Amino acid sequence: MSETSIRPSEAAHFGAMAGDWWDPDGSSAMLHKLNPVRLSYVRDMVDQHWQSDERSLRPLAGRIALDVGCGAGLLAEPLSRLGATVTGVDAAPELIAAARAHALGQGLEIDYRACGVEDVAGVFDLVTAMEVIEHVASPAAFVADLATRLAPGGLLILSTPNRTAWSRLLTITLAEGLGRIPKGTHDYDSFIAPEQMRDLLHAAGLNVIDMEGIAFSPMRGLHLSEDLSLNYLVAAARS
Repeated sequence: MSETSIRPSEAAHFGAMAGDWWDPDGSSAMLHKLNPVRLSYVRDMVDQHWQSDERSLRPLAGRIALDVGCGAGLLAEPLSRLGATVTGVDAAPELIAAARAHALGQGLEIDYRACGVEDVAGVFDLVTAMEVIEHVASPAAFVADLATRLAPGGLLILSTPNRTAWSRLLTITLAEGLGRIPKGTHDYDSFIAPEQMRDLLHAAGLNVIDMEGIAFSPMRGLHLSEDLSLNYLVAAARS
């Protein structure tokens, strides 16, 4: 078994947010705004990777997915609706309890587990880890564990803030400073630049097949962009 990359303090921080995770105006409001953007990217990458019909409502039918750092299920639930058999794992038991309760209310069967990725057996067609890698103890070990869970021909998708002054300003100084994100959510020293992300994935035996930014503007809000300076998504597959 791999050494865990879980930081207990991070699990406790996010676990404390479980009570209003599904409230779009609650402590996870920014994730609610971010989720449609990253889901759009996931759908596009899925369609490209497996040459799915863009009009299909269930492009992941017959595939198994692992959502790492799933929180209370903001991404796991849409993945299930897209047809995947989903396993969601998170280090915070409080979030897993909230995820199970919400999925039950939605009539969705999702295998939620309070554990780290290193405790998950088997391989998956799709592995996702959104806004997680900047919270782990060892990004290299974490990416290696993600790669180990990726089935041959599978697809890995991550998202994370970039390590830039712009990202620090918007994510920490403004968003946390103004209470849009709970204070202490981010540590700038743990942010990962795209070049470092490429190196981590390459070391784990994966190739980057796409990288796209998540930008912000007053007119458009959060949106997919070629500008990686705030936040970015990356899709990778086995070499």
